Amino acid sequence: MKNVLYALVGVMAGFALAGLLFFISRIPSGKPIVLQSAPTKAPIAVHVIGAVPRPGLYEFSEGARVQDAIDAAGGLLSGANVNSVNLAALLEDGQQLNIPFKDGASPETTSSDDELVLPGATEERDLTVDTGDKININTASLEEFDSLPGIGPTIAQRIVDYRTENGPFQTIEDIMNVSGVGPSTFDNIKDLIIAQ
Repeated sequence: MKNVLYALVGVMAGFALAGLLFFISRIPSGKPIVLQSAPTKAPIAVHVIGAVPRPGLYEFSEGARVQDAIDAAGGLLSGANVNSVNLAALLEDGQQLNIPFKDGASPETTSSDDELVLPGATEERDLTVDTGDKININTASLEEFDSLPGIGPTIAQRIVDYRTENGPFQTIEDIMNVSGVGPSTFDNIKDLIIAQ
């Protein structure tokens, strides 16, 4: 009886030792795997201008669309020509997105003949233009151009750059050669400017 008991204990000890050796041999060797976060791409920058309440420079993740840029700039103004914009187009880094106005909708005028107000303008910015003195587009500063209705800082800089590269304007109509100054903008400023 003792021999059977010893044999049984020996067999059990053998199984336990074999299980321990099997477990130890299964432990992986080498360096542990370290999970790292996925690399993120730098945001893309887009300059939104035109028929939006808050034009400016906005950053988006890759894959953003024109509709995202419009939403970031406060949506569309009532005078926006949404039919000429592909809202599903992908944005590109460094892109200037110009949301056009409907014909004759840029900028809106108030009931006063002496005051011209851009669409979506707030009371914080005074957009009153003194119609007594005309601005000479061949000598005007950025601030003088910016005071004209429909001419913001970006277009004012384009006018100065155009004048620097191409020489003085021969007629006031020549200002329409500058990108961003179309016929509707010209109609609003033609009585406020001169070319001398």
